Amino acid sequence: MAVKGLFGSVDEFLEICKKSGDSAYTALRSLLERLEDESTRTEARIFFSHLQKRFESEQSLDQCLDAYHFRIDDIYLEQHEGYQKRKKLTMVVIPSIFMPEDWSFTFYEGLNRHPDSIFKDKTVCELGCGNGWISIAIAEKWLPSKVYGLDINPRAVKVSWINLYLNALDEDGQPIYDSEKKTLLDRVEFHESDLLAYCRDNQIELERIVGCIPQILNPNPDAMSKMITENASEEFLHSLSNYCALQGFVEDQFGLGLIARAVEEGISVIKPMGIMIFNMGGRPGQGVCKRLFERRGLRVNKLWQTKVIQAGDTDISALVEIEKNSPHRFEFFMGLVGDQPICARTAWAYGKAGGRISHALSVYSCQIRHPQQVKKIFEFLKNGFHDISNSLDLFFEDDSVADEKIPFLAYLASVMKKNSFFPYEPPAGSKRFRDLIAGFMKTYHHVPLRAENVVVFPSRAVAIENALRLFSPRIAIVDEHLTRHLPRHWLTSLTIEKTDSNGPLKDLITVIEAPRQSDLMIELIKKLRPQVVVTGMAHFEAVTSSAFEHLLDTTREIGSRLFLDISDHFELSSLPSSNGVLKYLAGTPLPSHAVIVCGLLKNQVYSDLEVAFVISEEERIVKALSKTVELLQGNTALISQYYYGCLFHELLAFQLPNRRPLAEREGVEKNSGEMIGFSSSATSVLGHAELSIGEADNSSLIHMDVNQSFSPIPTPVKAAIFESFARQNVVESEIEVTTSIKKFIKTNYGYSTDNSTEFIYADCPLALFNKLVLCCIQEGGTLCFPAGTNGNYVSAAKFLNANIMTLPTKSEVGFKLTDKLLTNVLEIVSKPWIYISGPTVNPTGLLYSNEEIENILTICSKFGARVILDTSFSGVEFNSNGSSGWDLGGILGKIASSGNASFCVSLLGGLFSKMLTGGLTFGFLVLNQPVLVETIHSFSGLSKPHSTIKYTVKKLLDLREQKSGDLLGAVAEHEELLSSRLKRLKETLENCGWEMLAPCSGVSMVAKPSAYIGKIIKLSKEGTTWEAKLDDSNIREAMLKATGLCINSSSWTGIPGYCRFTIALEDSDFDRALDCILKFKETVGI
Repeated sequence: MAVKGLFGSVDEFLEICKKSGDSAYTALRSLLERLEDESTRTEARIFFSHLQKRFESEQSLDQCLDAYHFRIDDIYLEQHEGYQKRKKLTMVVIPSIFMPEDWSFTFYEGLNRHPDSIFKDKTVCELGCGNGWISIAIAEKWLPSKVYGLDINPRAVKVSWINLYLNALDEDGQPIYDSEKKTLLDRVEFHESDLLAYCRDNQIELERIVGCIPQILNPNPDAMSKMITENASEEFLHSLSNYCALQGFVEDQFGLGLIARAVEEGISVIKPMGIMIFNMGGRPGQGVCKRLFERRGLRVNKLWQTKVIQAGDTDISALVEIEKNSPHRFEFFMGLVGDQPICARTAWAYGKAGGRISHALSVYSCQIRHPQQVKKIFEFLKNGFHDISNSLDLFFEDDSVADEKIPFLAYLASVMKKNSFFPYEPPAGSKRFRDLIAGFMKTYHHVPLRAENVVVFPSRAVAIENALRLFSPRIAIVDEHLTRHLPRHWLTSLTIEKTDSNGPLKDLITVIEAPRQSDLMIELIKKLRPQVVVTGMAHFEAVTSSAFEHLLDTTREIGSRLFLDISDHFELSSLPSSNGVLKYLAGTPLPSHAVIVCGLLKNQVYSDLEVAFVISEEERIVKALSKTVELLQGNTALISQYYYGCLFHELLAFQLPNRRPLAEREGVEKNSGEMIGFSSSATSVLGHAELSIGEADNSSLIHMDVNQSFSPIPTPVKAAIFESFARQNVVESEIEVTTSIKKFIKTNYGYSTDNSTEFIYADCPLALFNKLVLCCIQEGGTLCFPAGTNGNYVSAAKFLNANIMTLPTKSEVGFKLTDKLLTNVLEIVSKPWIYISGPTVNPTGLLYSNEEIENILTICSKFGARVILDTSFSGVEFNSNGSSGWDLGGILGKIASSGNASFCVSLLGGLFSKMLTGGLTFGFLVLNQPVLVETIHSFSGLSKPHSTIKYTVKKLLDLREQKSGDLLGAVAEHEELLSSRLKRLKETLENCGWEMLAPCSGVSMVAKPSAYIGKIIKLSKEGTTWEAKLDDSNIREAMLKATGLCINSSSWTGIPGYCRFTIALEDSDFDRALDCILKFKETVGI
């Protein structure tokens, strides 16, 4: 039999093949071209039939492979009676591809253990298809809609196509049709592909992925880097089919890196209910094999397991090297009957001595546990975050933990993939989070709340303390379960009777602890007549609303404000238990004197991750409480809101909106006793301080008025944040930040510490500053602020009712403190506390040199002043003019012996500028004064950073210590960006009639609106007109109304005439801000 235009006879064909393996492959490829051509297909298939008949015995087949570099085998699929389909496949094999052997036969047996429906009508892909026999067998037996056989070896793909034609056509070259009138040619395709690249590039979604993939590390790593071509040597192509190269996964150490990459690629292309099936050699150990799948969020089922003899041509020396350098031991067996495992080194020696070694071979079937979420996670990781995948662990013994953590990781991944920075959120809390809380209350408890009724706090303890400070009641009765975090002196004061408000006990709060049981609590309320009551409810009383109603009536009659804690009875569940308080609110509005407090701490994953919310239907109370967050904490950690927001979202996502109309609530505000109002200091600050712009439907405001960076978050920071939540079993040393902070302040400020140094951490520096303010008040000190200080800090001190003095700084020295000014002040001030923002001054952006700070601290030492040195706005110096930085250790060493004993320096710091962490904040306070340490610990209730934040901070600080890398590169780019923006802002402001004080550092600067003072501005909108004569305090309101740009006026900066602008905005927002400045000029008519 001859093939037209190609071979005269079988003998002629064999003579060509006999020359070499490459010649044999070339001849077979020529036959494939005839098979692909419909006009020569039948003739070519008949030629193969004659060729196969030439070598029918097993011995002749071996001779064919040795002499002619190919062989044609029959693979029998079934050996039992009653099997209705064909029982064998005809397959060509060549030496340069993976030949069918125990590995692939065991794999097919594992596939056979699935029900027949597993592949029927499904889109299937086989990875590492070799000569294609498994792809063809799947198509033959289970009738999938399509099978894609993929292999990185180009010769394997060509041979697979040959085998497809051999089995799609009978020996006479005629098509073989199945029960659906299709041939194998309709169902199977083969393509050259590095794992799933073909499917990914062609956007093919798969329902089944199967793979029999090499998992022995190549003993010659250089070999794997060669160019893969069809004309590569047989040795290289054989190595390609039998060994894997390092893939950059932790599983590389077990030879499983290629399978790990296949699984991660599979996650991206498989459909949600899809199944992946892989052959796994048991050499690394069964636990390691299962773990590969489980930590990537897959459920695993072992379909089949047997033992196979280790192939004689497989070099396991790489595994011996791994054992030499690690405690891991691989699993081999002596022969097929041994059941005691031996390590790779023993197996290598036994094999060298002539023994036969075997290993377990298992077939695993796996499905993604949370398909959509896991896909989002890996979609995020593949975009520059591959290193994190080695830390990722999505396996959980408890399904409820998986149901909680995986959706959050997916949400966090989507946020960081979509956003280059964390967005601005109002002090009341993320609008999305408050909407979700309100939605949960509506859906599950039928309480018609809106986001505007909710304020978010870092913790329940913070919410309660802030509320008490807002009202400063003379007497407060607090549930004994809720007093643990209140200031110690509140709990020890015995001042119950009214006192002269001008006396030394002004605004002193006396807290009386009370039992939770409502009848005892009510008895105390009636007797003591407190102005504020903070209580929870006993479990047996929480089921109905009667105890709550009794508390409401009693506190209203007495004139007490009620803060009711429902934390212990609030369930984040799709089947929440009956809650008497919420049952009452479903039918009756919350009275104006009552506030609901709820702490969220009962999650399944992060035991110390807390957030709290309060509910009030009194607008004035809601606004005031939200401002206490801004003044005393700065904000509530955004990541915590994201986490609990995900829990709320999961409970709401499957619900149909507005399915159950809410009942009309009935309730008339009853007469009540006279209620306590806000404290005098709170009233003053809330009425006059320049705090954040209130919420509006217009979300297009541009914020140049907040202490937050909106600059792009670099990849290393995003990686550290995500890894901190993805990791499991984090050890204490990985979140122990003190050592890193010590290095940080030593490197940046020359600040030395010893064993007596105390480190205190909080969610943000502002919360720590406020504890220092309380220490100042406790000591009867005077807190001195230089004119030109962060307005939020000054307002916070005023809110806490500190005794404050403003130091009149001068424009000629950039509104910085001088030793002369300080001397004049300290000569007349008793118990002075001096606040200094440095090296970078916020808000001016100027720098204190080492000489300047030495002079200042020397004067402070002489007069025994306590110094708060706030470095939290430092770290981005883009124009330091050769300044060499601070040497605080040297300075304090010089003045230690000559200074007043009460002198001390408290170092306050944060990392948001230094690390470009955007909305992620962290604060630290370093104390060397034992008396202060004791005092500050008496003010508990500090919202501590969660362990994930500490993990992130430590990771980033360690990266900075490396003195090179992506993080430092990003910081340098950021400094260049800020310098460039400063020039643009300076040019725009000066062209528009502003006088700017040029900064050297930081993310803010100040400018004077000289050309605008005294000008009349008139704005009309929606039928209303706003008109004003501009001055340095109302220009903020005018600019906001005219352009939507938020800045700080001189009321905030403390410098007469100067407004504050921040420049760490997102690129498009910065451009819009410049446009707003130009627009304002046109509006005023300058």
